[in-house]
Amino acid sequence: MTANRVQQILDQVGALAFPGIYDTLSAKIAEQVGFPMGFVSGYSLAAATIGEPDFGLLTQTEVVERARAICSSVSIPVIVDADTGYGNPLNVHRTIELLMNAGAAGCFLEDQVWPKRCGHMRNKKVIAREDYLQKIRAAVDARSNHDFFIVARTDAEAVHGLDEAIARVTEAREIGADASFVEAPGSIEQLERIGERAPQPIVANMIEGGKTPVLEKARLESLGFQLILYPLTGLFAAGHVLRGLYAHLHQTGTTLGMENELLSFSEFNDLIGVEEKYRFSEKYGE
Repeated sequence: MTANRVQQILDQVGALAFPGIYDTLSAKIAEQVGFPMGFVSGYSLAAATIGEPDFGLLTQTEVVERARAICSSVSIPVIVDADTGYGNPLNVHRTIELLMNAGAAGCFLEDQVWPKRCGHMRNKKVIAREDYLQKIRAAVDARSNHDFFIVARTDAEAVHGLDEAIARVTEAREIGADASFVEAPGSIEQLERIGERAPQPIVANMIEGGKTPVLEKARLESLGFQLILYPLTGLFAAGHVLRGLYAHLHQTGTTLGMENELLSFSEFNDLIGVEEKYRFSEKYGE
């Protein structure tokens, strides 16, 4: 297999705290501030793309095309939330092929019944363990020898308990998945048990206000977690800042006095590469 970019990063840093991204702009910002990797969150994608909750409303086509735009906008590896793979193992196989063609460095693949729900929402349902493992097998087969990092995610803790959740990711790793992700543990004690028993590398999903306690990177690393994901931080921050600025503009009719809340025109142009495009255009006499 080709040396995996995601695993290489983990080998270098030991544990990585990294953000969720949901469009090309958030991806560019993540890269600009120095993150070596990003994650396309399904929750964020649904909110930013169709203004709807993470209830399995986005189609495979919508997710892949958004992923293609995001992955092509940056040079850092990007892992994409592939939800349940959008169907049976045949659908999973095609989803992996499409994501690889779109430039993704990996994906999360979960065991919820489709249509799924955000892992920190109520009334989740999961498929049978063996049915999920067949999806993992299909993903591994589709990956073949390509550089693609498969994260086995389970939501079984909320339905069948932590022992079943750990059993699922353990078996998924045995058949070829690259990382373990037990979603939405509700206590530090559960995080400790996952860190002790799940095969490393392990994902810790830090959602501000979600079910899982938000802990510092050093604490999570000491518990056994290596992939420390903040999937909604950017989305929550953008929503907060936009609401405040838009409310100010609506109430006062101006943005004067709010300059410190904004990137400058030149800063934003640097972010999106305006000067680079000028140089490219001048090469052809324009």
